[in-house]
Amino acid sequence: MSGAMTRGVLFVHSAPRALCPHVEWAAGGVLGVRVALDWTAQPAAPGLFRGELSWQATPGTGARLTSALRGWAHLRYEVTEEPSPGVDGARWSHTPELGIFHAVTDVHGNVLVPEDRVRAALELAEDPERMRAELDLALGAAWDRELEPFRYAGDGAPVRWLHRVG
Repeated sequence: MSGAMTRGVLFVHSAPRALCPHVEWAAGGVLGVRVALDWTAQPAAPGLFRGELSWQATPGTGARLTSALRGWAHLRYEVTEEPSPGVDGARWSHTPELGIFHAVTDVHGNVLVPEDRVRAALELAEDPERMRAELDLALGAAWDRELEPFRYAGDGAPVRWLHRVG
């Protein structure tokens, strides 16, 4: 691979056993390498499995991974892509009930809400409750609420150590 590179992670929070090899095949097709995730039981949903894949590739790979997994109704996942020169970071979250949420992120992983989205929320907000609902939508709060129990895989989950910050 030549040119700019970025890093990211595919977090499969829950998948039925039969879907696991298809997730690996789809990710491998995007990354151009054979992918084998270390699948473990998902304590938040007995009978389902979770796995993680760290990747390094060209910017835009996060969107391609998300597209490759789109439409699989029984899959919960998140894809993150770190910022790279000239390219914002991003996070995509998917749940069977909500579909896909996409957000631009900064170097620390914070969701950035575009100015036009804030202006639209202000325009639509007839009262503080409506304002909260509009901002929750812009921040992906419903996806966070649904995925939070799956993010914590229970005791024995692998710990990811960060060696470089900022």
